[in-house]
Amino acid sequence: MNIQDAQKQVDDWIKNHGVRYFNELTNMAQLTEEVGEVARIIARRYGEQSEKESDKEKDLGEELADVVFVVLCLANQTGVNLQEAFDKKLDIKTKRDHDRHHNNEKLK
Repeated sequence: MNIQDAQKQVDDWIKNHGVRYFNELTNMAQLTEEVGEVARIIARRYGEQSEKESDKEKDLGEELADVVFVVLCLANQTGVNLQEAFDKKLDIKTKRDHDRHHNNEKLK
């Protein structure tokens, strides 16, 4: 599935199950909340904080999917073609960062 397909799938889901999109500010707050959940798992599972028993059952993939879902909602409701934007960004990063990362002593 490409990003355009995912945007359509989310739009269809909203129309069939979600009544309507939350407004952009609500979705931005929801995105922040979902990113926080991802950060908590990573900080406790892979970082130096200890993982609480209640956090051990949390599924990182599921939380990342929540982030993607809300990002797709925001793209849909603001008229952003995320596939086009992603392809453009990847091209920019490829041209800008290829040599920079290969020449970074910290990464060797």
